[in-house]
Amino acid sequence: MYRVLKPGGYFAIYEWCLTDKFDADNSEHQRLARAIEHGDGIGKLFSTRVALQAAKDAGFEIERAQDIAHETQVGNEIAWYKDLDCGVINFSGLQGFARSQIGRVFTSNAVKVLEKVGIAPKGTVQVQDVLVTAADGLVEGGKAEIFTPMYLIVGRKPLN
Repeated sequence: MYRVLKPGGYFAIYEWCLTDKFDADNSEHQRLARAIEHGDGIGKLFSTRVALQAAKDAGFEIERAQDIAHETQVGNEIAWYKDLDCGVINFSGLQGFARSQIGRVFTSNAVKVLEKVGIAPKGTVQVQDVLVTAADGLVEGGKAEIFTPMYLIVGRKPLN
């Protein structure tokens, strides 16, 4: 990015990161990080500090670095993971039901039947399991505030 950006040019990125509340010695934190990595196809999650340092090491002047996901502002009181956290049962529509625990059991069994009779391709059940792992990891990591999907870095390439 640095190589192709003109001097004085700006960039903004959102990074999925572990927050300062992540404790590498905490086995539950490790489990949640692995669930997010596995479920979302991320090789390794890094901390916000590592992401920020990488931008600095590339030569950028940092204008703003902020975890937008865990800020509470008027009009932003709904947690970013709320749509994934639908509880035991949810009747707010088809998507809400599908994300609820009962909906997941229904979906899981339906996918198993569809794969068994050959309508869904082999491996569909495994993909569905990975997606459930992803959703659970994201919700639990968000609630524990050890993970953010919205670490914003705004930087500028120096003029010289």
